Amino acid sequence: MDVGTTLPGVGHDLVAFAQHAEGLGLESLWHGDHLIPVNPFLDSTLVHATVAAVTTKIKLGFGVMVLPLRQPAWTAKQIATLQHLSGDRVLLGVGSGGEAHGEAAWHAVDVPFAERGKRTDAILEVLPGLVRGEKTLLHGKEIALSPGATMPPVLVGGGGKPALRRAARFGDHWYPAFTTPHAIGKALAELEELAASYGRPRPGVTVGVTVALGDVPTSVIDQRVKGMTDYGLPEEFARQTIITGTPAQAAERFAAFAEAGVDRIVAMPFTEDRFRQTELIAEAVFDGRDSVAAARPPGGRQADGGLATVVL
Repeated sequence: MDVGTTLPGVGHDLVAFAQHAEGLGLESLWHGDHLIPVNPFLDSTLVHATVAAVTTKIKLGFGVMVLPLRQPAWTAKQIATLQHLSGDRVLLGVGSGGEAHGEAAWHAVDVPFAERGKRTDAILEVLPGLVRGEKTLLHGKEIALSPGATMPPVLVGGGGKPALRRAARFGDHWYPAFTTPHAIGKALAELEELAASYGRPRPGVTVGVTVALGDVPTSVIDQRVKGMTDYGLPEEFARQTIITGTPAQAAERFAAFAEAGVDRIVAMPFTEDRFRQTELIAEAVFDGRDSVAAARPPGGRQADGGLATVVL
């Protein structure tokens, strides 16, 4: 199982953080996307263009790109450009936009909030062809963007039935967040059945999990839980989804997700010690492969200063 982490939403240390995570051997870096989000963060495409320029191996994930806020042709052009800049490292998480962020962004771009699901599906219909530079029918006329690029894997965000249907129809992965291994296990049978109805194999599963490792004050955890309940999660369930404790304890929680059928975890730390949290996450991944010492090459670090690639 692969493990990645989220980039800081704002700040001048994005480059240092990205290089730090790549040096630790994490599989991917993720950034949110919204025009007017609840918590401010920088534009996802510009952040990933910056990260692509200062890293060489780590994958670049959208967590998730809100497609219906965007025009499909420009979206495809940006995705294709990122594929060229990064050497095909993009992981295209997509979504229709949650209610928690409100409707201000939708008014700003003159898109009806109620039509976001239909528009998401319509964009996903044409996006692969546009990214690849193929002739694609758009608004009644064929266009072809150039240069084309490899279409990145599509990860459909969301935990509800519309997201499951969309993942079954369009996705390479289903990408829920704030969930448990038990809930994932229950949903996979439905996902497989839906995918079969579209003549497709069941998509893989990427899960976003909230993480606060080490000695974290209870008040900080409580504040995070409150924020999650604002997204509509019941308080008890929200507490169940947060991964706390030592790296060894986190490794056990990661393993439970793997046993439930999860292929990738996106760890989402929320404390201020982001660099340290990333180190603890990497240690948890190494613990999942017996120990940090066993996973590292002789001498502890490779010649380029990075640890060995981390996968569970």
